[in-house]
Amino acid sequence: MNITNNTSNDSGKKSLSFWVLIGLVTVFVLVALFNSFSVVNEGYIGVKYQFGKIVSSDLSAGLNVHIPFIEKIEEVDTREQIYSVQTNAYTSDTQTVDQLSLKMNYYYDGTKLSEIIRSIGISNVETKLLVPNVAKIAKNEIGKVRAEDLVQTRSEVQNAIYEALKDALEPSGIIVTAFAIENLSFDEAFEQSIQAKVIAAQDALKMQNKTAEKEEEAKQKVIAAQAEADSQKIKADAEAYAIKAVQEQLANSPNYVDYLKINNWNGVLPQAIGNEVNPFFPLENSSSSAKPTTSSAE
Repeated sequence: MNITNNTSNDSGKKSLSFWVLIGLVTVFVLVALFNSFSVVNEGYIGVKYQFGKIVSSDLSAGLNVHIPFIEKIEEVDTREQIYSVQTNAYTSDTQTVDQLSLKMNYYYDGTKLSEIIRSIGISNVETKLLVPNVAKIAKNEIGKVRAEDLVQTRSEVQNAIYEALKDALEPSGIIVTAFAIENLSFDEAFEQSIQAKVIAAQDALKMQNKTAEKEEEAKQKVIAAQAEADSQKIKADAEAYAIKAVQEQLANSPNYVDYLKINNWNGVLPQAIGNEVNPFFPLENSSSSAKPTTSSAE
């Protein structure tokens, strides 16, 4: 009986061990299966490592397969990024530029991503590439111009810094897309002098505009006077021509005056008739005028 019981116990232990092994294998397979896939999100690129060595640096967004426990995939943000810094600088005439705020937009060159990871490391790009280059190049370009010119030609200096940053960073795989000087300020005395100069220039421009306006008004008056004179001359010439034409007509035809009288007569007879010294004036109701009275002496 003891032999039978021992045999039965051994068979039970072997059966249990078998199912435990099957369970462990199943768990291992499931874990391995789930670890064979990695998702790369939009805006990122996948970098595959095999025992710490880069084997691929261009995995696109979506589901990607790798060997579990041997390979792993890490995401690198390839979207446009912004680096901002605040520093100070000096102009060519030794004016201090305080609170110089700079902003640069950039992204990683996908073709050089593996090189960036090997030589610098994504986490070190800012400290090893951006910090020294942006501040240095900005200070160099600002140091080439006078403080007053920096205020007036800010966009030109900004563009010069942008071009210099492109030349410096693109060989390292950093593509610069934009650069801006967001803020700059000088000491209070210099800013007041600049402001006074700007105000003076604006006042001078106003005076020039007023002078030009007065000159234009004077020109318009001269033009108007000349036009009036020309109009009067044309009118006088027309009247002289008319008089000359009448005189010529009178010389050629003495009856022309009578012709004009007839044309201009309104049909009303004159009140005075005769050529004597005492002309005769007709009276109303002449037919019923009173008869002369007889003197009482007669």
